[in-house]
Amino acid sequence: MPNHILITGASGLIGKQLTELLLSQKHKVSHLGRAVKKGVVPSYQWDIEKKHIDPKALEGIDTIIHLAGAGVSDYRWSEEWKKEILESRTHSSRLLFETLKQGKHQVKNVIAASAIGIYGFTMSNQLYNEESKPGDDFLAQVVRAWEEEVDQIQSLGIRVVKIRIGIVLSEKGGALKQMAKPVKLFVGSPLATGKQYVSWIHIDDLCGIFAKAVEDNRMTGAYNAVAPHTTTNKEITEAMAKALHRPLWAPNVPAFVLKIVVGEMANIVINGSNVSAEKVEEAGYAFRFKELSEALKDLL
Repeated sequence: MPNHILITGASGLIGKQLTELLLSQKHKVSHLGRAVKKGVVPSYQWDIEKKHIDPKALEGIDTIIHLAGAGVSDYRWSEEWKKEILESRTHSSRLLFETLKQGKHQVKNVIAASAIGIYGFTMSNQLYNEESKPGDDFLAQVVRAWEEEVDQIQSLGIRVVKIRIGIVLSEKGGALKQMAKPVKLFVGSPLATGKQYVSWIHIDDLCGIFAKAVEDNRMTGAYNAVAPHTTTNKEITEAMAKALHRPLWAPNVPAFVLKIVVGEMANIVINGSNVSAEKVEEAGYAFRFKELSEALKDLL
């Protein structure tokens, strides 16, 4: 049955493509953001600081897809930006809970973005699944607090699904564009040791997982949104070079250089994490892109 879906944070890379997919599947879609925007779908406004959502935004809504949150890699991690990364997620999730708590709606499902950052980024070979203990670095603390706010919505009798997103590969922006740029300029090289894991996912599969979570009422709780075959930083760099027909001349970029250039955020790419896709596959999601080579061939 088609749903009427309200998407927060819909102006981002994921939100734009997910909107197109859901519309193609005959769902009705609306957007909720900081400003009303003209487009193919109705748009409504919320003010997170003032704790206000336009009441019309929830009229007829069956499902909320909650993507809102400041970009983790948009700026260097100053204390001010780290505060924004945390509060843009926790405060928006809390506002949804408080609004839904009032009961003037017919929302049955909340599908919330989360991140594999909850497991922390280390050089460990451990394979992380949805039952793994959270890490203790900055992003792990952010994601844990984020999910705690989202989990409150379950107390209202609403089905909650948390999609823990890995490194998203898309030709329209995000991580792939940044990683491919030096390779295209003939200065590509692995980062740090190159042995650190990269738990990636093609954006088509990520949007497919969100769409499945909308329609499959059996899905509940956390699901890792990563491809079944994790790779390493060296392997992904070499695969990009092959796909782009570029050589790799430069030596590995040392970890200390990355820390100088981007600061604390460098720990994400210096360390990495090896994350399992088993649970989402067991839920019945069939990946279009299981192998990195297939994904890069499609995107590059």
